[in-house]
Amino acid sequence: MKRRLIFYMITIFALANHEFALANDTIIVHKDARLDVLTQKQIQINKHASMLTSNGQYKGYRVQVISTANRDEAFKTKADLLLKFPDQKVYTIFQSPNFKVRIGNFLKKEDAENFRKQISNLFEQAIYVVEDGIEYTTTEETNQ
Repeated sequence: MKRRLIFYMITIFALANHEFALANDTIIVHKDARLDVLTQKQIQINKHASMLTSNGQYKGYRVQVISTANRDEAFKTKADLLLKFPDQKVYTIFQSPNFKVRIGNFLKKEDAENFRKQISNLFEQAIYVVEDGIEYTTTEETNQ
């Protein structure tokens, strides 16, 4: 009986000593520097992918100038916009039963709002900023 007690005490002491020794160990990991490069590339890919819609266009904003069932009125508004703003693209969209005329390709809603304020005094009807898939060419600045 005495031997068993001594054996158990030695075993417990050895296990406790072993656990204490493990707690003081340190692990050194040597990481390949190429992993950082791959991580940065994946971050850029994910950022770019988050800006795209399912059909490959960029998520952005346009200014909707008119929504009407009258086709002639829609195309007249489009012609007016093209004359007044030749630097902006104008789009006519048919969503039954209405024709919608939208202008611009803006990545940021603030830019679309500023443009909406600029043209709002030229038209009688209410003008809205709407989310839309836009045409956009990336630059080095936006890739970073």
